[in-house]
Amino acid sequence: MLNEKRCVITGLGLVCATGDNTDECFQAALDGKSGIEDAKSFDTTECYSHKGAEVKLTDEQLAGGKYDRTTALGIKAAGEAIRDAGLDMDSEDASEIGVLLGSCIAGAACVDKYYNQKERGEKGDPNDIMSISATVIAGNVADYYNAGGITANIVNACAAGTLSLALAIDLIRGGKGEIFLAGGCDSFSSLAYAGFHALRALSPSECSPFNHSDGITLGEGAGVLVVESYEHAVKRGAKIYCDVLGSGVSSDAYHITAPRPDGEGQMSVITRAVKNSGLKFTDIDYVNAHGTGTAKNDESEFLSLKTIFGENKDLYVSSTKSMTGHCLGAAGAIEAVLTVKALKEGKLPPTTGYSEEDLEVLKEKSGGIRFIANKPAEKEIKYAMSNSFAFGGNNASIVFAKDPNVLNLTCPKQCLYVTGIGIVSGDYDEASGDYIAKLENEEFKNYGIKSAFLRKLDRLSQLQLLSGLRALEDAGITVTEENENIIGICIGTNDGPMTEIANFQKGIIRDGIEKGSAFAFPNTVYNAAGGYLSIATGIKGYNVTIANGYQSGLQSVCAAAGAIMFGYESIMLASGTDECTVIDDEIYSDLGLTGEGKMTLGEGSSTCIIEKDSSAAERGAKRYAKIAGFSSARDTSGDRTDNVRLSAKALKKAIGSVLEEGGMKASEISCIYGFGNGIKRIDDFEMEVYKEIFGEDIEVKLVKKDYGEARAASSSLQFAMLAKDIYEGRTENGIAVSYGTSALYSAVLLTKA
Repeated sequence: MLNEKRCVITGLGLVCATGDNTDECFQAALDGKSGIEDAKSFDTTECYSHKGAEVKLTDEQLAGGKYDRTTALGIKAAGEAIRDAGLDMDSEDASEIGVLLGSCIAGAACVDKYYNQKERGEKGDPNDIMSISATVIAGNVADYYNAGGITANIVNACAAGTLSLALAIDLIRGGKGEIFLAGGCDSFSSLAYAGFHALRALSPSECSPFNHSDGITLGEGAGVLVVESYEHAVKRGAKIYCDVLGSGVSSDAYHITAPRPDGEGQMSVITRAVKNSGLKFTDIDYVNAHGTGTAKNDESEFLSLKTIFGENKDLYVSSTKSMTGHCLGAAGAIEAVLTVKALKEGKLPPTTGYSEEDLEVLKEKSGGIRFIANKPAEKEIKYAMSNSFAFGGNNASIVFAKDPNVLNLTCPKQCLYVTGIGIVSGDYDEASGDYIAKLENEEFKNYGIKSAFLRKLDRLSQLQLLSGLRALEDAGITVTEENENIIGICIGTNDGPMTEIANFQKGIIRDGIEKGSAFAFPNTVYNAAGGYLSIATGIKGYNVTIANGYQSGLQSVCAAAGAIMFGYESIMLASGTDECTVIDDEIYSDLGLTGEGKMTLGEGSSTCIIEKDSSAAERGAKRYAKIAGFSSARDTSGDRTDNVRLSAKALKKAIGSVLEEGGMKASEISCIYGFGNGIKRIDDFEMEVYKEIFGEDIEVKLVKKDYGEARAASSSLQFAMLAKDIYEGRTENGIAVSYGTSALYSAVLLTKA
C-alpha cells in the first residue's frame, strides 16, 4: 500500500469549566484562570474533597436538554468545530463526514437517574436507558449534524479523546474516509466522583500537577477537532491550523489503575508517536502532559519525560488540568485543542498553583526540561505533542506540526490472515431464558491465572480474558519479551461492564457518594477488560476498546486490521465481548426488546488472532482464512427515534466496499454470516437486502439462533465461525455482516488462505 496523505486540522471546538468556546478557554488557560470551584451537581458534604470543574451551561442550554449531558457537551463542541471549519452540513458532502468520540463514563448521569427512578418504584424512561451506554454518543452527534460517515465511540478511559484522533488519521490514510469530527466528551457525575473519592485520588483543593501531587480535580467538557486529508481541505478552500503527523498507542501490562513506576509504557507510547511522525525526540518543542496531579502519575510521567527527552535542551512542558480539571474521556481532546492553539499562536499555557517555594523545588527536580509554571511562555514552536494515560494501563500520544513534515508513509502491502480463534459462548439457561456462558476457575488456573488475580475481574473481563487466552493458545503464540511490543488488542463491546456500573451506582444511591467501593470502581470503565487481558498476557502493544453498537465486534476486526496495515503491530487480538446478567435482562426488558416474539439475550466473547503475512510465515502459523476486505458504512436517513435503525443503503454500501476491495463480484460469494436475531422486521429486512445483492440462492447463516443475541460477541462470533468454515472446507469464502443501533454496518470479506 502506498499512501502519502497529509492529515490536517481545519476546525476546533471546545467547552469546559473555563469557557464556552475555544478562544475563551485558550485565553483562560494563558491567563492561568481556573474553572475549579466547589462542586454543585450533587451533595459532597460527607466527602473529604468538594472541588470540581463544572461547565456553567445548564442542560437546557446544551442541545435544548434533549440529550444526556455527555452527548450534549459533544454536540456543543462539535457545532463550534463545524462552524470553525466552514463545513456545510446540509450538503451532500456531509454524508461522508465521520464522527469519532472518546468517553470514559458516557451516560453515567442517566444511570444515576434510572436507578433513582427504580428506587422510587417508577419505570425508567426509555430515552434515558438508551443514553446509559457509550454506544450512542457518536451516533447521536452525527445525527444532530447530519454527518453520514463512519462513527465510533472510543472508550479507553482517560486516553479515549486522544485515541479518537489517532483513529481518525488512520482511517483517512487507510482510505476509509476523508474527513472526521474527532475528539471526546464526558460529564460530571456522581459515579466518577464517588469512584475517585474511594480511591483517595481527589485533591482536597485545586489540583496542581507536578507540584503538590495530592490528587486530581474532576472536570467535565468536550473537545472536537475537524481532521481531514490535506487534499480534501485544499479542494474546499479550508483554513488549516496545522498538520497532525502521527500517533502512538501502547499498554503498560502492569496494573488496572496505577501506572508503571518505571514509566516504560509512557516512554513506549511517546517513542511510537515520535517515530510514526518521522521526527526525533529533539524535534518536539512542547508537550501538553497528561499531568493529573496524583503522586504516582506525576512521578512516572516526570521520569518518562526527563528520560526520553534528556537530549532535548529546549522542551517546554505544562499540564492544563490545573485549570480545566481532569475531564476523563474528554481530557485528551480538550488538551489537543489547546495544544493546536498553542502551536498556532506561539503561546504556551502554564500549570498553575505554584508558590515561590514550589518553584524552587521544581527548578531543582526538572533538570533540562522547561516546566511552565503560573505564567504562559511565548515561543514559536514547530512540533507539539499531547499525551494521555489511562486506567487499564492504556497510553496514547499524538503529534501536531506547524509546518508539514516529509513523512515516510509507504507501507508495503501485506496480506492479513486469521491465525487463531478463541470462543466463549453461552448455553441456554432455563431459569433465566438467556444463553449463559460457563466460566470454570480450573481452566483459568490451567492458563496460569492465579485466583487472586481472577477475583479482581468482573464477568465481562473474565469472558474477554478466557477467549483471548484460548485464541493465543490456538495460534501457538506465547507472549515474550521479544514479541510483547508487536502484539496489540482491539475489543468491541455494546454494553461494556454495565453490571459493574449499575451496581456501583445503586450502591452510592443507597449508601452515599462518600461510600463508593474502591474495589469495584476500576471495573466500571469500559476498557478494564482490555487492561486485564494485557496484564495477564504481558501484551504491551496497541490497545483500543470500541463501544459502538451490536456490530462492535466486527468493527474491532476492522480496527485491528488497520493497526497492522499501518505497521503499528504484526499481530492483533480482535474481540467482541458482552455479558448477560440480571442487569442486562432488566435494561433490555425496559426497552421492550426482549420477550415473546423478540430477541433472546446471550453473552460471550470471541477473539480472533489477525496476523500479517510475514509474521505468520516466520512462525509457520496455520491460516484459517485471508481477510480480503473490511468496511463500515452509515446512513443518516430513517427514523432516528427508533431503537433499531435499519438502512438498506448503508448495508449495501458496506458489502459493496468489501467486494470492491477484495476484487470480487456478488455472484462469487458463497455464504453470508448475518445478524438476524429473532426480531421479525430485522430478520426480514436483512434477507431482502441479501436477495437483492446476491440473489435468491445465497446461503445465510445466523449464529444468534444458537447462542442468543450477545451483541458485540455475536458479531465477532460470526467472523470466527466464517473463518472456521473456510478452513474446514465448508465454504469457499463469505462475508460476515453486522449492524449497529445508529445505522452503522460493518462487513468483512474472508477467502481461502
